[in-house]
Amino acid sequence: MPLLESRYLPEQVSLAIWKIEEDDQYFLRLLDLTKEEEEEVNTLKGRRKTEWLASRWCWNALAKDLDHGPIVKDEFGKPCIKNSNWHMSISHTHEYTAVITAPLLVGIDIQKKVEKITRLAKKFLNDNEQEQVELSATPIDHLHVYWGAKESLYKAWGRKSMDFKQNLFVRPFNLELGTSKGTVEKEGLLEFDIRFEINPAYVLVYAVERHQ
Repeated sequence: MPLLESRYLPEQVSLAIWKIEEDDQYFLRLLDLTKEEEEEVNTLKGRRKTEWLASRWCWNALAKDLDHGPIVKDEFGKPCIKNSNWHMSISHTHEYTAVITAPLLVGIDIQKKVEKITRLAKKFLNDNEQEQVELSATPIDHLHVYWGAKESLYKAWGRKSMDFKQNLFVRPFNLELGTSKGTVEKEGLLEFDIRFEINPAYVLVYAVERHQ
């Protein structure tokens, strides 16, 4: 089983990363899906279905050590843990899926680096963030971290109607340090610690709500 790793971090944050090498039948044989999950997965086809199944199996691998229940969706369509006050988030890209859980608001993003992200930058970067990218020696890496951070903040907040430029903010960061801070400024202010790592296979970013 290609579970790349599971991590148990401060603030009771736990995450797992899975490399998807199996077909749908592998996961279907092992997963004990609820009726609601079966109905959802039956609406999916192709790679989307495989990624959905892999993310649930990755969650099972993590939740087994944490005694958490199954994943359901809340009123906003955000994945959440059934009958639990804990929070969780899911991401997948091509050959990888990642999940994170904590008693705090959390969001996670895993992505492969692609050059086309430069064409999307104006849609999610404000002027200050764009300036940081232009000053970077490796702007593609900076762009992927900014995108992953904002995706993670959006997932942690968990509701729709969010402007990535006007409501989500990521402070300047050093790529070598792998840390930053971010805020969600909508219906109040939420502050997050952001962690990221860049390797040849993927860029991983996750956001964890800060204690007030």
